[in-house]
Amino acid sequence: MILPLAADNLTAFGHDPWWVILIKTVLIFLVLVLLTLFNIWWERRVVARMQHRIGPNVHGPFGLLQSLADGVKLALKEDIIPKAADKVVFVLAPVLAAVPAFVTFSVIPFGPTDVKIPFTDTHTALQLTDMPVAVLFVMAIASVGIYGIVLGGWSSGSTYSLLGGLRSSAQMISYEVAMGLALVAVFLYAGSMSTSEIVAAQDNLWFGLILAPSFGIYVISMIGETNRAPCDLPEAVGELVGGFHTEYSSLKFALFFLAEYINMATVSALATTLFLGGWHAPFWIDHVWAGANQGYVPVIWFFGKVLTFIFFFIWLRGSLPRLRYDQFMAFGWKRLIPLALGWIVAVGTIRAISLDGGLDRQYLLIGIGILAVLFLVLFFIGENESAEDEDEALPASTPGGFPVPAMPAGGPVQGAAAPLTFDSSSPTVTAAAATGEDT
Repeated sequence: MILPLAADNLTAFGHDPWWVILIKTVLIFLVLVLLTLFNIWWERRVVARMQHRIGPNVHGPFGLLQSLADGVKLALKEDIIPKAADKVVFVLAPVLAAVPAFVTFSVIPFGPTDVKIPFTDTHTALQLTDMPVAVLFVMAIASVGIYGIVLGGWSSGSTYSLLGGLRSSAQMISYEVAMGLALVAVFLYAGSMSTSEIVAAQDNLWFGLILAPSFGIYVISMIGETNRAPCDLPEAVGELVGGFHTEYSSLKFALFFLAEYINMATVSALATTLFLGGWHAPFWIDHVWAGANQGYVPVIWFFGKVLTFIFFFIWLRGSLPRLRYDQFMAFGWKRLIPLALGWIVAVGTIRAISLDGGLDRQYLLIGIGILAVLFLVLFFIGENESAEDEDEALPASTPGGFPVPAMPAGGPVQGAAAPLTFDSSSPTVTAAAATGEDT
């Protein structure tokens, strides 16, 4: 059994030689770039299979070099900066989005904390660094990426880009709140915010099983946080052309594209670390195979779990239609966040009972009853009121026709085109004369 690391032992992560730190940094960078190329190819192949298409299969074995060819083509495209753009911010925004995506992986553990480097006598942890508040570090760095998106939309000098940037930042901030609340239960059970200690605390039982509501809230939040379909509303083609990166091209657009796919890998790696035992062998294979959690073998388990999450992202993209933006935001603030808060209270109560045993049963039942009433109010009364408001907002329908908006005061403008009316009994469209002729 692997015991949790003490806080004092975390200083071991800062005692690596400089060349070990350099090798780790370069390897993390290469792994993320190669993983992005693979994820793009894998997404196109999986979605093609779902839609009975072939997908990329020409460039390289099984089409694996298609993503590399697309990246080279994108880099060689003409780099255009709009005349109305703020050039400094316009260039800086993609960097602000891409750099935090790489930095967040610095505290993700890929394997055990004591592994021998091949061809040397040096031992190191399969993790670049760790700290007592590593999970908060990940959340803080991920928040910096939002600045890149909103500044990219603002600096483009385009209304479409500005609307896309505001939409994206509002969505990411909203679901980042729910994501952070989902992690509080993990902190309560692990007794630490260090990623390596959280993984060690899941040696016997994964938090994804005993904290299933937190796991579900996190999975929903990570889809909204990464702007992935069916929650890619800030980039909805039919609504905002291309979202915050409408005016970007060439390498600047490539950086936004790279940041999105690395963020997808980041939230998957964080979910693996916090809820699925991190690099520990799945299905408790280590009880049968003694070396399953030793050496470099755990790296295989870690990336296997991460790719499972990424497949889940792709599966959702190929299966579900986009949501309506106001419904998606209302779900985050009115449903997901209250549910997360209620679950934190429940977990804190359970931990207090299990650790201290000093909580009166009567007070526990009263607290559960109050929470139940609050959830009933939130989920049923609030939903009915929103449905009534939507019904009142619908325009009145014309006799025998479809709902049409009311005409402005004063009637149609002289010389304007005749308004169109739709008759449900006839498939044809007729135009009413400006003099008010009956149709």
